[in-house]
Amino acid sequence: MFYFLLFSAVLTEILFVFIFIAVVYLVVFHLSFVMFVWSYWKTIFTPPASPSNEFCLSKADKEQYEREERPESQQEILRRAAKDLPIYTTTASRAIRYCDRCQLIKPDRCHHCSACDVVNNCVGFSNYKFFLLFLMYSLLYCLFVAATVLQYFIKFWTNELPDTQAKFHVLFLFFVAAMFFISILSLFSYHCWLVGKNRSTIEAFRAPTFRNGPDKNGFSLGCSKNLREVFGDETKYWLLPVFTSLGDGCNFPTRLVIMDPEQFTVSSQNEPAKSSGTSQPFPAKPLSESQNRLLASESQWAESGSEEENVKSGAKKHIIVSMES
Repeated sequence: MFYFLLFSAVLTEILFVFIFIAVVYLVVFHLSFVMFVWSYWKTIFTPPASPSNEFCLSKADKEQYEREERPESQQEILRRAAKDLPIYTTTASRAIRYCDRCQLIKPDRCHHCSACDVVNNCVGFSNYKFFLLFLMYSLLYCLFVAATVLQYFIKFWTNELPDTQAKFHVLFLFFVAAMFFISILSLFSYHCWLVGKNRSTIEAFRAPTFRNGPDKNGFSLGCSKNLREVFGDETKYWLLPVFTSLGDGCNFPTRLVIMDPEQFTVSSQNEPAKSSGTSQPFPAKPLSESQNRLLASESQWAESGSEEENVKSGAKKHIIVSMES
């Protein structure tokens, strides 16, 4: 009788361990699967963000722009229309970025997408966080499947697995999960690097052009702030596919600082004002025409003379420095 009770207790404990492991597997599997599907759904069904109407040309400017044939005259129209807009980047030839298809002035970091419907949608400001979470949960999902099937793959490799039809399923599941894990890992690592540097995929290949020339780190605010630009200020929402990115997709803070020697103030260029909600700050107040980097006089684009000449002319100096990232 004693041995029977001991055997029953051991069997019950083993059964409890197996049930506990099975429950853990089911919870982890379904949790990762639900987050994977949820983030993918948000990625493909979130519409891309579009520039606001303030970047569109007026009817008179549009008609005048279409009548002009000389690029210099067209650029003059664009410069006049963009003088109150918060834009700080230009083309490589120092021209205003303009989309002929949409017929509007391009905001900073805005590009007309030709064809990038890999996930049945264009990946941009409005769904970039969802895309990153989709890659992360895909990675975890494939890793979990490969890890749970690994023991059976080892048994198959050592000829310990029974010769049944399950052999094919074990091999297929392990190889598919492992291959997807490796391929997604490289893509996810690349985008984590982009987030840490606060660059888009286009900016990683072609640095944005500011007043002082191309600067690949022009939008980098430091790793921590760069992460918050994408995932928001509230860390409790970082792992959930809900929109918490900072900004409006048209106005981005840069690492350049404008120092006014008369007022002795330092402000981040194009820094957003305080938020009107959880994650949608008001756009920054545009700089005046004398301060706007795109609309400054041609002498501002060229190298200025000595400091003594600037002081004698009474010109207002703007010193550009780089913030530590």
